[in-house]
Amino acid sequence: MTPPSTQQRAPFSIGLTGGIGSGKTTVANLFGELGAAIIDTDAIAHQLSAPGGAAIAAIRAAFGDDFITAEGAMDRTRMRTHVFADSDARKRLESILHPLIRSETARAAAEVRGDYPIFVVPLLVESQQWRNRTSRILVVDCAEEVQINRVMQRNAMPRAQVEAIMAAQATRAERLAAADDVIENNLDTAALLPQIAALHAHYLSLAKTNSGDHL
Repeated sequence: MTPPSTQQRAPFSIGLTGGIGSGKTTVANLFGELGAAIIDTDAIAHQLSAPGGAAIAAIRAAFGDDFITAEGAMDRTRMRTHVFADSDARKRLESILHPLIRSETARAAAEVRGDYPIFVVPLLVESQQWRNRTSRILVVDCAEEVQINRVMQRNAMPRAQVEAIMAAQATRAERLAAADDVIENNLDTAALLPQIAALHAHYLSLAKTNSGDHL
């Protein structure tokens, strides 16, 4: 992708992130309802590891048939347990998925239409690559105990497993330090709406002065 020239402003885009259970998807969907174009890298990863997905052959070769379901998808539950207990396995999986995610994200960015693009990236802070790819970093924040309770209820996970996943992610303090903007999500959707409306108006004003490719 051609980088912006010195006479062209960088395109305006948002990188949205947050820890597991913070409510990234809910926040992204609400921005989408207001007109933002949502590019969810986690959804892209799911597509790549679904039956017939572009990553399945490499995952099978690297991890074996035990990590592929009868339907031909990556066994997410087994893989999640495995990679969060083994950092080398996590790096091996990332080496398969991340290049594919990058290429699919770029393709999606070239095709989307909306007021401005929001890239939803769960491991944005950890990747150290998105700071220069987006205009602003938006962090969805909540108390760690809220995160834990949400994930335990949503995924029927034991507390220890949720805590292990959180330990493998950036800390709450690290995400907040990287943030240009923060949405607090300790309560319910009603508490999100005014925060999102205010930021959307702000982003619209910033987007008017930017154009071009998004990655």
